[in-house]
Amino acid sequence: MERRPDSRGKVRDIYDAGENLLMVATDRISAFDFILPDEIPFKGEVLNRISAFWFDKFADIVPNHLVSIDPADFPKEFAEYRDYLAGRAMLVKKAQTIPIECIVRG
Repeated sequence: MERRPDSRGKVRDIYDAGENLLMVATDRISAFDFILPDEIPFKGEVLNRISAFWFDKFADIVPNHLVSIDPADFPKEFAEYRDYLAGRAMLVKKAQTIPIECIVRG
């Protein structure tokens, strides 16, 4: 995507979308807090779809920030990138971050 992100994490790019944010899961690889030089094709789509599945599954138990994963619901300013964003982006509510991390392996 040609537009520069407003914030960049290890594997996600974040774009300001007015009252919401657009979070884009990239194909970048992160291991032990380092970004590796190679990418895994479609990794971003897999990460995004897994996250969306769990947000939807537990939405009635734990409210979350997910607004939509449908590019048709994204703000007009992202319309030209819809093909790229399909499957790998989610529109989310802006929220205050609580800096807690949980890593599960094995």
